[in-house]
Amino acid sequence: MVSDPSQPLHAAYDSKIEGNVIITKVDAAINWMRKNSMWPMPMGLACCAIEMMAAACSRFDLSRFGMEVMRFSPRQADVMIVSGTVTYKMALAVKRVWDQMPEPKWCVAMGACASSGGMYRSYAVLQGIDRLIPVDVYISGCPPRPEAVIEGLMKLQKKIEGEESTMAQKKEFLDQIS
Repeated sequence: MVSDPSQPLHAAYDSKIEGNVIITKVDAAINWMRKNSMWPMPMGLACCAIEMMAAACSRFDLSRFGMEVMRFSPRQADVMIVSGTVTYKMALAVKRVWDQMPEPKWCVAMGACASSGGMYRSYAVLQGIDRLIPVDVYISGCPPRPEAVIEGLMKLQKKIEGEESTMAQKKEFLDQIS
């Protein structure tokens, strides 16, 4: 296997060492585990939720990416997929569910309504879920196709792969509580 010298080396294998030893950084191993075992919390609020369900079905198969375990309990999920129109009446419930999710957690805004309020420019609709919780990936469309959902989740995997170390995340958490 020829490696590109411009790319950082995350894992190494030495055939001279007995016992199949692989050497890597702890951060790279943890991020690899996190990105390949994401458990989505589906926050289906409108028509985009149908496309999110279709992405999990056998034709598109999210299980290829380690995301087949949809969790309906926020304490067991690490990715919230907000799909659909977020009204102010529902916004506090979405925020409460987000706050109950354990760290590290990520958010995906799926569709025009979750990203920017969509075609609803009214007093009752939140003009983007990013006004309430931090969003990591935006998936465009009205509603987005299941292929777009899969691409958005793959972009989230890329983001997770390049995240800072666990110590940096711990430092951010300690700064927040002090």
